[in-house]
Amino acid sequence: MIHEYKHVLIEILQISTLTNKEICGLAFNCVKQSDIPMLKWNVTFPDKPKPDPIPPLPPSPSAPTTNVLHLTDLHIDFEYTPGSNAECGRPLCCRSGSPSVLATGAGYWGDYRTCDLPLWTAEAIFNYIARNEEFDIIYFTGDLPPHNIWNQSYEDQLYSLNRITDMLATIFPNKKFYPAVGNHEAYPSDLFPTSNIKSDNISWLYDALANKWINQLGLPNDTRSDISLGAYYTTLIKPGLRLISLNTNYCTQYNYWLFISSNDPLNQLQWLIQWLQYAEDNDEKVHIIGHIPPPSCLAVYSWNYYKIINRYENTVTGQFFGHTHNDEFMIFYDELTMKRPVSVAYVAPSLTSYSSMNPGYRMYSIDMSNTSYVVDHRTNILNLTATNWFNKTVFLEEYSARNAYNMTNLFPNDWNDLVERMQRDIDGSLIERAYQYFTKSFVNGQCDRPCRLNLINCHFKTARSEDTTFCTTEKRH
Repeated sequence: MIHEYKHVLIEILQISTLTNKEICGLAFNCVKQSDIPMLKWNVTFPDKPKPDPIPPLPPSPSAPTTNVLHLTDLHIDFEYTPGSNAECGRPLCCRSGSPSVLATGAGYWGDYRTCDLPLWTAEAIFNYIARNEEFDIIYFTGDLPPHNIWNQSYEDQLYSLNRITDMLATIFPNKKFYPAVGNHEAYPSDLFPTSNIKSDNISWLYDALANKWINQLGLPNDTRSDISLGAYYTTLIKPGLRLISLNTNYCTQYNYWLFISSNDPLNQLQWLIQWLQYAEDNDEKVHIIGHIPPPSCLAVYSWNYYKIINRYENTVTGQFFGHTHNDEFMIFYDELTMKRPVSVAYVAPSLTSYSSMNPGYRMYSIDMSNTSYVVDHRTNILNLTATNWFNKTVFLEEYSARNAYNMTNLFPNDWNDLVERMQRDIDGSLIERAYQYFTKSFVNGQCDRPCRLNLINCHFKTARSEDTTFCTTEKRH
């Protein structure tokens, strides 16, 4: 795998202004990122005062809603081989070889070990959704290729993009797709060069994304220039509701090109501010989608993003991410006090079972009258154990947020009330249930008190990396 990243590492050592200690801090967390001078920059805001916060009002029971399907982290493995070695010692197994004498081979429909999803299982899930779910919109937040990151090529990545996009467009015709690019779409994985990197070029991917997203998934043609530039874009879902898709792969410490320059890559956050200001000026609400959630970003990026959400709390009514493979949410608080909740970001469960998870997908019900907030969300899973045992797909409605958590609404205050209820009964069934859903029902009840506190403080209440306001125990990835 070193071979894949050799040219990047050599160039970083040659031209990066980071010291060896700072490179260690970025790559291996040897020092805090906030102590590295290169990682100290701030976005700028228009010279317009922030409007007074307007608490959202519950829509009337008769208010119109629309359903949104959220698919993320598909990681479809076209070389998945049933019965093969599922404990191979590599980042991805279930592709070849025989299992050891005491081990079982890869399940036909998938496996809980370090294995991605077979093509036929993904097709079965998509066909189940097409037959059983009613929705008009798909938020599609990236990571299509499998985890064989040591043995990939440009051709492999484009094959995954083309094959999976073709499949989705065929199974879900006449649906409105809004995609975001994942870190595994690049070759090598995670490496997204900025414009100042002359030795590498990612136009091969961005031009392909523009063609597939526009020609097959239906994005308007006026998004092409931004997609070709940086795989981000904005468009209207309907009058009054704007969609902004971010390329958050420019936020992660695993994008080693940022070791050379990390100062708002491609000026994407400034671009985000410009569009949020436009939305505020024109009475639009905004949904933001992306692959990597803010707590998994470089600290300087995630803290600047947090500032942006704070400034435009009246405008941003939904945030939707993937990447972690878990089912989770994270609350944004007023920066001044860190007490008043101002926004919530949803991290949808992965389609892949990689690793120790059931395949899953998320359905959102969105208020389309005036708030554009999520009214409720529901997660469905494929029970992989039962599916392999009976050799037929077994789907379960895992939970809906309002029913499972006894929530009246899904506004930021309601999510904050939920975590406060969890904290007051830290040994109770509510937080136990949340952990079960966090793992997509692979783990049931096996979360002790430190685990529960970590789930609340480092996942649900923390939306910035290197933020110790609530979380003092974990570095998120």
